[in-house]
Amino acid sequence: MNVKRRQFLRSLSMLAASSAIPLSGFQFNMNRKLRIALVGTGIRGITFWGKRLQSQYAEILEFVGLSDINPGRLEYGRSFIGTNCPVFTDFDQMLSETSPDLLIVTTVDATHHEFIIKGLNAGIDVLTEKPLTTDEHKCRDILEAERRSSRKLIVGFNYRWSPYSTKVKELLMNGEIGQITSVDFHWYLNTYHGASYFRRWHGLREMGGTLWVHKATHHFDLLNWWIDSDPEEVFAYGDLEFYGRNNSFRGKNCRTCSFRDQCDFYWDIGSDQFLTDLYVDHEQHDGYIRDNCLFREEIDIYDKMSAQIKYKNNTIVNYSLTTYSPFEGWRVAFNGTKGRIEAWLDIPYQGDLKISQEEMHRMEMQQGEGEIMEEFIITHKLWNDFQTVRVPVDKSGHGGGDERLHAQIFEHPEIKDPFDRAAGSRDGAMSILIGIAARTSIETGNPIRISSLTDLEPGIKRIVD
Repeated sequence: MNVKRRQFLRSLSMLAASSAIPLSGFQFNMNRKLRIALVGTGIRGITFWGKRLQSQYAEILEFVGLSDINPGRLEYGRSFIGTNCPVFTDFDQMLSETSPDLLIVTTVDATHHEFIIKGLNAGIDVLTEKPLTTDEHKCRDILEAERRSSRKLIVGFNYRWSPYSTKVKELLMNGEIGQITSVDFHWYLNTYHGASYFRRWHGLREMGGTLWVHKATHHFDLLNWWIDSDPEEVFAYGDLEFYGRNNSFRGKNCRTCSFRDQCDFYWDIGSDQFLTDLYVDHEQHDGYIRDNCLFREEIDIYDKMSAQIKYKNNTIVNYSLTTYSPFEGWRVAFNGTKGRIEAWLDIPYQGDLKISQEEMHRMEMQQGEGEIMEEFIITHKLWNDFQTVRVPVDKSGHGGGDERLHAQIFEHPEIKDPFDRAAGSRDGAMSILIGIAARTSIETGNPIRISSLTDLEPGIKRIVD
């Protein structure tokens, strides 16, 4: 990152000079390079938590070990990251031989708990990708492990760090609309991004806990942070009626499918050299197919979801997630005692959106310098005309959140964050517990109280870890 770029990002949003890691959190030894071990060398692991750290922060950190069950992907990951550290198919061996200061967990969601708990038990600080885990039982085990440990667990929620989300938070904190009473929040995944979940391991409940957990944990974390209270009760509906067994034809995967000429969702993974090198070339080691048919009958997650969430401070939220929308974007509206705030991103007919839906997804996932665009937030106080708030937004790396999350962890962990974007184990738990409660509500037909899932008691005001 060049100096001008770094200065711009800081002045733009006051984010890089803030801290998501509390001083009582990670106990890094600043007298030497930070020793990092990474488990899970999939795409998120080797790009955002791998190559980007290696290229941006090599002067202050070093990778001392990489671990994965797939030896081919492991070797490719080491080369891609640009490190010569040892690699391990045996995670326990990596921990015992490398003595890391920080363990980063980027494995399949259903295994997060295993590595988080082993790291904490070994006296190592742990940073995990979202979601924290996939069910309430594993969540309880993680919380207990952290309580026993002298070390800390941080969840890498990046959406909090985007300038746009932070501006919404700032307006709410400043009492722009008084006390929040209700919220409408709707997220739309397009047929590039949304479909990709059904191709991958995320399409199996046992692996990702359904998109109520894997994807919506982002959205629920934003709600918890924006509303500044804990969820109390959830009632939900959901179904699988577009992907999976609902199509009239299906194949093994896109590469070998005889229906490629008539399938609107045909995807040629061979045209992407990176994904071919990372996944296709190493399928023989673990059997993981990256371009699975998204109409295969084993898919058992929901593709449409809707929930009503009651918060401890009596805020009511109406939430929905659609996985086959023509466009990718979201809308949120906050009603309060003094007015209303409306915010949205990437709704094509509410702005001059020129790029394709496929390119939009690529930009969101890429790291580096993205195009700076101006987005808008509407504030409307009672008995007054509405006002338009203009927000400069970086379109790369999850709205600029990725880059800023790294900056605060590795550049300025000592400075207090005025927006409390710190995301510890309680934040991680409260976000997945909404999704777990929603999933349970669909299965039982009953509203589910958050306090029935773990020993965490919802607070009227959100507790900062």
